[in-house]
Amino acid sequence: MGNCCGKSEKLTAEIVPRDGARVYPTVRLHGSPKSILAAYIRFALLHRAVSLDFVETERVGGSEAEGGAVTLQVGSEVVSGSRETLLRFIDARFPGPSSVGSGNGREDETATAPLLASLTRVQHTSMLWHVERMVRWAEDLTTRGGRKTVDPSMGTPRMEIRKFARSYSELLEIMMEHAQMEETVLFPIFDHADRGLAKAAKEEHARDLPLMNGIKEVIKSVGVLDSGSPDHQEALYSLFTRLKSLLGKCKQHFAEEEVELLPLMEALELSKEQELSALEQCFDVMQGTHSRLLKLLLEGLPSCDAMKYLDLISKCRDKEKMESMLKMIVK
Repeated sequence: MGNCCGKSEKLTAEIVPRDGARVYPTVRLHGSPKSILAAYIRFALLHRAVSLDFVETERVGGSEAEGGAVTLQVGSEVVSGSRETLLRFIDARFPGPSSVGSGNGREDETATAPLLASLTRVQHTSMLWHVERMVRWAEDLTTRGGRKTVDPSMGTPRMEIRKFARSYSELLEIMMEHAQMEETVLFPIFDHADRGLAKAAKEEHARDLPLMNGIKEVIKSVGVLDSGSPDHQEALYSLFTRLKSLLGKCKQHFAEEEVELLPLMEALELSKEQELSALEQCFDVMQGTHSRLLKLLLEGLPSCDAMKYLDLISKCRDKEKMESMLKMIVK
């Protein structure tokens, strides 16, 4: 059916799936890397902690909008069909704490919520989860005082700090692009309807920038100091406290936007064309997030929100752009 892409996939090393930790047999997913359906099914499986082999095939059969047929193979069992058919099979074969298919009301919410409000809320969810993960990681580093971790995949203390720095840099890029998206696409829409409506949110972006950049500098200091020295331990504690402060500011800022600003999106009464154009502008502004960092963004989401985000991507009218985004997560 095609060329198998090497070893089984897992989520990023430092990130564990949200929904349970059961051990399931390896699943072979046959489909096109440009397929929205293959992307849906991949995330439905990975969020069930299923080991996955992706087998790339030519785009044949299936819905043109979904990018061709997708087949699941578990041992001797082979299943293909619509998204609903495949999700029902996953629910039955790999039971989890909540359904990835229908029946939980999230699809209705996606269908009725304004597109930009949905996009912003889901990005908030992912960024908050990743900041919380960095806080826990920094706390663990501080508790160990820079000593070697028990996890051999992290390597030496200096190697672990390099992994930490890379993770934070990637998260920082997503957060910066998110802020840029709000300032260039979302806030002007609100300000056009009522001048100054987004003023407070813009001021908070400027307020938090020094803290975010300061954390990056502290990480650099930790990386060059002698592991276990008093200065090293002090730098680790500073890193932890700054990240904890950032977490608090993110929670407050995101909550304020979601309570005070985003509910007003429906009152703006944007046309379908205006909504879709603004959504596509968001994808354009957040180029890094929707290319090499898209996997990271999605890994910070529960399965229902990951599916919701793929729904938003599928609304992109530039099919070449949509397929390039999907290719980053199904390859």
